Amino acid sequence: MSDVRQHADDIHEQFSDHLDVDVEDVEERLTTLVDEYKVPMDEARRSVTNHYLEEAGLEREDISSGDSEAATIEDVDEPEEWIDLTAKVIELWDPRSDSVAQVGLLGDPTGTIKFTKWAKSDLPALEEGGVYELRNVVTDEYQGRYSVKLNSTTVIEELDEELEVGNDTSEIEGALVDMQSGSGLIKRCPEEDCTRVLQNGRCNEHGEGEGEFDLRIKAVVDDGIDAHEVIFDKDATEDLTGLSLEEAKDMAMDALDTTVVADEIRADIVGTYYRIEGPTFGRYVLADDVEELDGPADPEELLIKARSM
Repeated sequence: MSDVRQHADDIHEQFSDHLDVDVEDVEERLTTLVDEYKVPMDEARRSVTNHYLEEAGLEREDISSGDSEAATIEDVDEPEEWIDLTAKVIELWDPRSDSVAQVGLLGDPTGTIKFTKWAKSDLPALEEGGVYELRNVVTDEYQGRYSVKLNSTTVIEELDEELEVGNDTSEIEGALVDMQSGSGLIKRCPEEDCTRVLQNGRCNEHGEGEGEFDLRIKAVVDDGIDAHEVIFDKDATEDLTGLSLEEAKDMAMDALDTTVVADEIRADIVGTYYRIEGPTFGRYVLADDVEELDGPADPEELLIKARSM
């Protein structure tokens, strides 16, 4: 079986319960994009999937990849993966949108993670303190913070058992040695419930869009033993740098270049020592509490070290 045919079979399986579509039609669409327009297979697959989502009047969360795997919360380090979790509902919050039925915090022995249950999924309600097996949930990411979404394909089974919840808070004390690409003034997809960063003005799921400005830092902090990847969201970036989102937008507009914001931030923070505390999500630590320490390091020396990692 060819690679294109395998992808076509996968897509066809996703939509077989929703549309009367032939696998040959799926394969033809993929072949046209890949062979004639030289589109990479992953982008071609997204494009074809979006076509059938629109035709069926579905959202991406309404379809399953068909191959969810058992996972723990600490395993979640990529968006758009289908997994099965056994977790305890630690806390429920008030939803901010009519499209959301429930939102809250799940936990297992490896850590905690936010969950969202869509109103249209028509799933049974989760109760605080309850332990559940959640099959076929999809992962998501926003500013390094991962979450899971419960959708119409999710299966919920309440378990009559206790589950210990682990602590996933990290504390790092070290020098901020590098600032990664994707830092500074960025744009996110404006579509509802989508927070993906636009790449060249394009969202991987929703295509081209104007986008909404946001501010963040993706940093590398060296504690002398290990290098840690740390994400500062808008609030943490504003607190750390004293630069507001509005000021960053004005700076970029004056220079007609958004990269000046990252350059300004980099000059301000690289080579400085910090104590950082926050939850761990996959390979990232999300900075919740930040304290600048005495004894700024030599930034040139630290940059040389960072680039050699």
